[in-house]
Amino acid sequence: MTDTTLQGYRESIDNIDAALVFLLAERFKVTQKVGAYKATAGLAPADPAREAAQIARLRSLATDARLDPEFSEKFLRFIIDEVIRHHAAAAG
Repeated sequence: MTDTTLQGYRESIDNIDAALVFLLAERFKVTQKVGAYKATAGLAPADPAREAAQIARLRSLATDARLDPEFSEKFLRFIIDEVIRHHAAAAG
């Protein structure tokens, strides 16, 4: 027996997951360009002021969206750390 309600929810989750993967892929394409630019311009891989502003911005967006701001910060921190790691690898 198939639960069509549950199946519908799962299909929506699958679509959202696919969209998230493609959005993250696009984001990393752009951050790779940023990393290459920073390397050629002699800029540091990390920008703490930018990171703090982005985290504050994302926490505010999360609150507006009724998403746990702590979760959103951890999620963004994970992405930022990965981007910095890529930038550092490109620089050195």
